[in-house]
Amino acid sequence: MPDNAKKYTENMETTSHLFEDPALTETGTLIPASLENPPVKKRNFLLLQGLMGPFFRYIGRALKERGHNVWKINFNGGDELFWRLSGGIAFRKNYGTWPAFFESILRKHAITDVLLFGDCRELHRQAILICRELGIAVHVFEEGYIRPDWVTLELGGVNGNSTLPKDPDWYYQRASQLAPIAPHKSVPSSFRRRALEGIAYNAATILLKWRFPHWADYRPWSPLEEGVGWLRRLCRRKMAHKRSHALTEWLIEGPKPYMLLPLQLDADAQLRLHSPYSGVAEVITEVLVSFARHAPLEMRLLIKEHPLDNGVQDWRKLVQRLAATHGVSNRVDYMELGDIATLVKHAQGVVTVNSTTGTLALASNVPVLTLGDAIYDLPGLTAQSSLEEFWHSPPPPDPVVFAAFRRVLIEQCLIPGGFFSEEGLEKLTRNTIIRLENYSAQKNVNNHE
Repeated sequence: MPDNAKKYTENMETTSHLFEDPALTETGTLIPASLENPPVKKRNFLLLQGLMGPFFRYIGRALKERGHNVWKINFNGGDELFWRLSGGIAFRKNYGTWPAFFESILRKHAITDVLLFGDCRELHRQAILICRELGIAVHVFEEGYIRPDWVTLELGGVNGNSTLPKDPDWYYQRASQLAPIAPHKSVPSSFRRRALEGIAYNAATILLKWRFPHWADYRPWSPLEEGVGWLRRLCRRKMAHKRSHALTEWLIEGPKPYMLLPLQLDADAQLRLHSPYSGVAEVITEVLVSFARHAPLEMRLLIKEHPLDNGVQDWRKLVQRLAATHGVSNRVDYMELGDIATLVKHAQGVVTVNSTTGTLALASNVPVLTLGDAIYDLPGLTAQSSLEEFWHSPPPPDPVVFAAFRRVLIEQCLIPGGFFSEEGLEKLTRNTIIRLENYSAQKNVNNHE
């Protein structure tokens, strides 16, 4: 064991009493005595696009209640539908005017902090560059690096744009300076709520198109196509659940090992911009063909649909066609629903582009191979071999490396809570405000020093 790893392990053993410290949040970070106390300094926040749903309204309302000034730029009818607070600013001009428009808003309101969901959307990418030039903090949300019940919030960029290093030694050193993680409580999450919010967002975008004539969705489908896809998934959910339940039981009880390929969303910018693939179809094709040619004959391949897939593309049909073409129909399975944690736990290994299912597998000591740029693709964690080699000899992750990596990730990048239930949103909002105000307070201290 490297010296830094040994020091980190020893430190964890001697500071375990800190789990009981009542001053710790669920992330293990020291927090102000109460959110009822006024913030160290009031700030001017500007929100850009959020996840489809009310999350940014919750954040905006909480920041206002804390005495901060808040504005939000809405780009389409869906944004306006879920905002419904004062301070909304409609961007209805040609995209070529966006940089000048955005900079004028920053200067007019003396913005100190910008919040956005997803740093790869073109308008967000331009905004981040402008903020960097002006020295304005950009807080980027994404669905959590570790799931469930965590949301990513990172300064400057996430995933492929994260500034976190790929050096295990750095994580040992950083983690050894932190208190252990406090107990973490899960929150409920509703697929039905997620689907209905997606339908409502897309319907409002269509109906209010006249107000936002230049809006062009960053996703590759029209709002109508996506809305129909969500409805189709809701209608098929009962039958899909029945198939998935039966397949899960058969795989777990069966004697043959299986590898798991968890699909990402086809519009996922992390897949399209931080990997060599242009979409999910290319990933399925490459992995399935490699499996057919190189995997042991006793092994199966399970391809799991993303739980938030909008149903526009029929991935099941594509998998069935490719499996038949390459003579492995009897060894390839497709699953729409199912508990991903259970599937990961019983898998021989996980092949992924850069899905957060990778961290779930690492936490379960299951081997992982990444095909793209993933924040957790570190020596000692993921396989550094080819896909062909991985089918035969998947190396398990080092639990000490993962413990250090996870501790640092939670401290710097993760907020407990969730998007798709009232309990999850309230928890996420409260902890987000704590993180933002802690950042502001720390920045003031650093500037003073």
